[in-house]
Amino acid sequence: ADGGEAELELCPVRHQPEELEQLLARTKFSKQELQALYRGFKNECPSGLVDEDTFKLIYSQFFPQGDASTYASFVFDAFDADGNGALCFQDFAVGLSVLLRGTVQQKLKWAFDLYDINKDGCITKEEMLEMMKSIYNLMGRCTHPPLRDSAPAEHVDLFFQKMDRNGDGVVTFEEFLETCQKVKSSGRALASPPAAS
Repeated sequence: ADGGEAELELCPVRHQPEELEQLLARTKFSKQELQALYRGFKNECPSGLVDEDTFKLIYSQFFPQGDASTYASFVFDAFDADGNGALCFQDFAVGLSVLLRGTVQQKLKWAFDLYDINKDGCITKEEMLEMMKSIYNLMGRCTHPPLRDSAPAEHVDLFFQKMDRNGDGVVTFEEFLETCQKVKSSGRALASPPAAS
């Protein structure tokens, strides 16, 4: 009996996805798209769950020129809607649906939540600086022209000049949304990190 129990403990826990109908209602994917996404997810994550370390490892493969660990951690937290420390297929499908097929407001809310590291409903300069540093680390030193060490802080200052509409030192979702919508309607681009070359 002891051998059987030990064997059971070694088997990976398989996470069953929600009923397909529930996922169809929560996402903007078709049944066929969800099935294809699920096959890919299970192929990469046979246990049905992805912890933060695994997510960082996967993410780092897309950015071999830099250090993706901190930024990947922030993205992991944004996908981990229930905050349980693991991504299941539902977390993945719902987040991906917002990013690929959500409304502009849904996408902006997702981005705001990504930047709101402590999830208190506003973005501070400290949070934005952490995020900017993680993005610059993600890009690595392979940018042309090379980035100055002061670039993340300069980026944060520019972000707050545009976003902190009432000058209270924090950016709320309402300020974020209003500024992004004004920029979109005027055709101007918000400051964004330079692309890696």
